[in-house]
Amino acid sequence: MHEEKQNLDSIFRKQTKNRVSVANTTHRERKKKLKVLLKTFIEMENEALSALYKDMKKSTAEATITEIVGVKTEASFAIKNLRKWMKTKRVGATLAVSFTKNWIKPQPKGTVLIISPWNYPIMLVLNPLIAAVAAGNTAIIKPSEFTPASGRFIKRLVEKVFPENEVAVVLGDHEPAIELLKKPFNHIFFTGSPKIGKAVMGAAAKHLAGVTLELGGKSPVVVDETANMSDAAWKLAFYKFTNAGQTCTAPDYILCHKSKQDQLVAGLQENFGRFFEKEGIKTREDYCQIINHVHFDRVKSYLDSAVAGGAKIVFGGNTDRDSRFIEPTVLCNVSLESEVMKEEIFGPLLPIVPYEKLDDAIGFINERHRPLALYLFSSSRKNQNKLSSETFSGSFLVNDCVINHANPHIPFGGINNSGVGSYHGKFGFDEFSHHKAVLKSTSLSPFKLMIPPYTPFVERLVRLIKKVV
Repeated sequence: MHEEKQNLDSIFRKQTKNRVSVANTTHRERKKKLKVLLKTFIEMENEALSALYKDMKKSTAEATITEIVGVKTEASFAIKNLRKWMKTKRVGATLAVSFTKNWIKPQPKGTVLIISPWNYPIMLVLNPLIAAVAAGNTAIIKPSEFTPASGRFIKRLVEKVFPENEVAVVLGDHEPAIELLKKPFNHIFFTGSPKIGKAVMGAAAKHLAGVTLELGGKSPVVVDETANMSDAAWKLAFYKFTNAGQTCTAPDYILCHKSKQDQLVAGLQENFGRFFEKEGIKTREDYCQIINHVHFDRVKSYLDSAVAGGAKIVFGGNTDRDSRFIEPTVLCNVSLESEVMKEEIFGPLLPIVPYEKLDDAIGFINERHRPLALYLFSSSRKNQNKLSSETFSGSFLVNDCVINHANPHIPFGGINNSGVGSYHGKFGFDEFSHHKAVLKSTSLSPFKLMIPPYTPFVERLVRLIKKVV
């Protein structure tokens, strides 16, 4: 550990020494880096897919949709827009300081730490890195130890593109992360659970470092009496099936109008069943594994305790610990006191809770932590507006789930327990930048007339200025 600590100290010193030089790079230089990163990533795409299969048994199609495309979209968007993002912007002045010229100049935060999760172990490393590089920072990356093949892929990729004094990847268990959090980074970007997010924020506070915390929580779904049930069923089933429900914005539980519950259950059952068939043969080959036995046991315990508390399995329920398989499972009659309704599931369990009035659903949501995402399936503009204005969440989607992550024009991030800050596109550039206020004055300042001593003339002048500003 002593040798590892010395290595971390060396990398950190190199990057802090180099951060001013990196900060002063032009948009052309940064775009060139991003283009090389994207080109190298595309060349190594098969290695990425292989790593994802080794770690999580992700199928090529799912890995391409959820990881490869996301990285390409983010990098291409940054390359296209970076010059505009980096511009120093002239802004106006009030009457009191009308003799000045003013600008807002984006500058890099400096040396940043990116701690990434295991559920999307390539995209959720590279997308923050793209934003950090676009903004002109140096960066140290700590991938999750739960996805070692993906971590090794990230290290190979980064070492082909960047020198160590600009971007470096540190592998290993949680110990290197603990050591890194002791260092005075200028900004820390963390993706993971609220529990660990609090520890990261505490460590950052010791150095007054900025933080971006992409956390999680229970993202609810409301299905009202006007919803297109066929549309809702396939979308909810698909996004719960994807990554075996191990997605921070996966539908966590459904609040369904009681008149639509039977129809929704039937639709979910039909779609989940279809996903496990290929050419008329039952197969699991397109279904991702639970990441490890610890998480398997956790999700399985949620299922078992829910059933013991009176919940009814209306679809699924099959498990196999050896292969870390938990079938997508729909639960009804779930006790609100059960763990499955209190803890973030992060797995393929989908409880359904009926409601009668939309106000009841809104009250239920607002009594709990503010979620990373809130989904509504409804054809009613009135209900859409009501839920949007009377609830608080990182994102709000109408008649869909999860896909906000694919649009770099809008921010992705949580609120309170589900996160601090946001990123994607320009929002990521801004998150890794300090927007410096620049003011240039002249010798014509009227404040020269208001310096002490405060004579009656000065007091009259101050009162006059108070009236006109």
